[in-house]
Amino acid sequence: MNFLSEKKEFQSLASQFGGIRQLAFVPADFDSALRFWTEVMGVGPFFYLEHIPLENVKFRGKLIDYDCSATIAFWGDIEIELLRQHNEGDSILTEWLRAGREGLHHVRVQADDFEEGRRAFEALGAEPVQEAALPGGSAYIMYDMKGDGPIVEMSWLDPQFEQLFAYMKRAAKEWDGQDPLRPIPPEEEWVGKEKA
Repeated sequence: MNFLSEKKEFQSLASQFGGIRQLAFVPADFDSALRFWTEVMGVGPFFYLEHIPLENVKFRGKLIDYDCSATIAFWGDIEIELLRQHNEGDSILTEWLRAGREGLHHVRVQADDFEEGRRAFEALGAEPVQEAALPGGSAYIMYDMKGDGPIVEMSWLDPQFEQLFAYMKRAAKEWDGQDPLRPIPPEEEWVGKEKA
């Protein structure tokens, strides 16, 4: 398969999943990256998901100890995610940083059916690099698409996440530049609320 046909296949696949939802970064200097996005790009507020309770995390086929946190803000309809790992074990994040890489780490697409999504990616020859689950059934797989571009995350998220993301999107529309980094609010503030 040549370069152009590979790209068309991925474009078709991304469309199948409703397009790219997220641009994710793994900055060597988290505070500097947060300042860039909030002060230069005007994106915010970011919400902090601290020590995400991931389960059965596998990196290159092996179970790992993985302690990471994420901050997410909306830039229009696109999620901007900044990730950092708290322990030093091998993972998709430490591999990236140790290689001295910068810029876009991965993009995320969202599956309606996780196993169908897995089959679609693997039919393209994408290599699974890291995968994990969350309590409640949410799960992701990070795929190397065999090129110089970013990794692609294919995820299935519990519908409750859509309510949280809708809350974040509303906060972005109303943001006045204050409190650029915030904790996730209590569930009663966003569960069962109308989508943005």
